[in-house]
Order: sequence, then structure tokens, then C-alpha cells
Amino acid sequence: MAEKQIEFNNMETALDIFGNQDENIRLLEKTFGVTAVCRGMQVKLTGDEAQLACAEKALNAMTELLQSGAPLEEQSIRYCISLACDGDEEKVKELTGDFIAITAKGKPIRPKTLGQKEYINAIKKHAITFGVGPAGTGKTYLAVAMAVKAFKAHEVSRIILTRPAVEAGEKLGFLPGDLQDKVDPYLRPLYDALFDMLGIEKYQALFEKQLIEVAPLAYMRGRTLDDAFIILDEAQNTSCEQMKMFLTRMGANSKVVVTGDITQIDLPNHTKSGLVDALEVLKDVDGIADMRFSDKDVVRHRLVQAIIKAYDRANQQKNI
Repeated sequence: MAEKQIEFNNMETALDIFGNQDENIRLLEKTFGVTAVCRGMQVKLTGDEAQLACAEKALNAMTELLQSGAPLEEQSIRYCISLACDGDEEKVKELTGDFIAITAKGKPIRPKTLGQKEYINAIKKHAITFGVGPAGTGKTYLAVAMAVKAFKAHEVSRIILTRPAVEAGEKLGFLPGDLQDKVDPYLRPLYDALFDMLGIEKYQALFEKQLIEVAPLAYMRGRTLDDAFIILDEAQNTSCEQMKMFLTRMGANSKVVVTGDITQIDLPNHTKSGLVDALEVLKDVDGIADMRFSDKDVVRHRLVQAIIKAYDRANQQKNI
């Protein structure tokens, strides 16, 4: 059995690292099979030498994040542990000192994983970015954050958010109201992201001035979208014709982000997803980025990541 003693710079850092009732340290113990004793500003680790080294790397990554001003949450702690397990703990430095925007409540929005960081950089550098990956990876939320940032910096004059109105197992046609009332349920995640970034009052003011538009994909046909930040969400539910129509709406000084999850296609049988088709057709086109998220980039509740992994294993077993 080996032993390692780690001392932090001050009591505040130590308490943040340890967590409430040492819950963060207990998570390290469970992950790496080590024993930890916390005293003052120190933690003493006992266990297998290789596992001790991994636990120390995870603690170093957590300290690096904390010193950058990022809060230590369960997701970020688990991500630091994941990086340490892969020997990539040094890469956590790439997440420090960077934020995208400030929410209406004053909370800074930062990339929480290396995949999210790569996604943000792709949006900055490319006119069209595809963000493809499982639920909970922040594809839509970060795209909206980048749109609001570009709008506030006067890089674009309007924001356009759209989704295909494809039912995911439910039938909404019986709902009362006009066409907009019927499609609003499909657009709710986009409204939620905008409300978080701008606040409801600011959003409503910009919406009334037609500087922000949230509409179903069918409303895009025949338009030319100049000087705009355009987001197509749930793109896996577009047909090939719809995807081509959407991408060719792009006008001068515009930026496009297309998000989707190719494992959650709700199209009728034998209908090819426009997202899958576009990724194949446009893979060699200069100026288009193809960013793929993995389950490690999931930033929702830890069970979301576990659920995605469980379904992936089940699908692999079906294909054997």
C-alpha cells in the first residue's frame, strides 16, 4: 500500500475541494479504490500506487478549475475524474479563463467539457457548424449563447431559431389555437434558452421588433437570411429536401449552427434524415465544421450519461 499527502493553499480551497461532508473526496475514494482522510487543509490518500496517482491528478484538475473561478459542481468533478482516468487532466487548463456570455441572472456561461470548448471554437471560426451528439451535451444552449453574444456585439442584426415540427410519438394536432399555437410546444426548448440568456422582458422587446424570430422550419422556405445568426435545432428530424432548403437560405454576413442527435430520429420509416445526409454530402466542403459530442460531454444530471451508455450497450447487443 502506498500513501500520498496533498496540501492545499488555503482553507477555503480545501473546503471547496472536499465538498459538503467531504462528498467530493468520497467520490474519489469510490472511483479509484483509495482511502482518504481529510484534516485541515490536507488530505491523506492511501491505496494502490497507480490509483493514488490518478486520484492526485483528479484533485489537481479540480484545483485548477476552482482557481479559474469556475464552480465545482458534481458534473465538473466527475469530468475531472474522467480526464484523470484517461491521463488528460492537464487539458482541464483549456477550460479555464473563458466564458461565452452572462445570463439574465448574472451567471457566466462557460464550456464545461473539452468537447464544448471545441464546439464553441468551431462556431467562432466557421460559417456553418454542425453540432451532433447525445442529449444533455449543451448543443442548443451553447449555440443560443453564441447567437446572443454575436447579437450584443453587433456582429449580426438578428437571431433566427428554427426546428422541424415532427411529432416524437405524441399527436398534438388536437390542441386548440392557430398554427403558431400548435407548433409552439416544439419550439419550447429554444424559448427556454432565450429566456435564460436575455430574460423574458428583453426577449419580448426584441421579438416585437422582429430582431429575434423563433419559428418552425417550414417558415424558412423562400427566404434569404442576411446578417443573421441562424440555429436549426433537432435537425435529425429534417428530410433531405428540408435540410438543403434550410442551408441554402443562408445570406451575406450570416452564421449557421445545425444541432441534432442522430440516435433520436422521429421520421417515418424509410425516410432518410436530412442531418445524416448533409454530414455525408458536405464532409469535404471548406468552411463547414462537423463537431461530434460523446457521452463524456453530457452536462445534465449524471444519470443522463448513464442512460445514454446503457442504450448504446443495448443497441450494440442487438446488432451482434
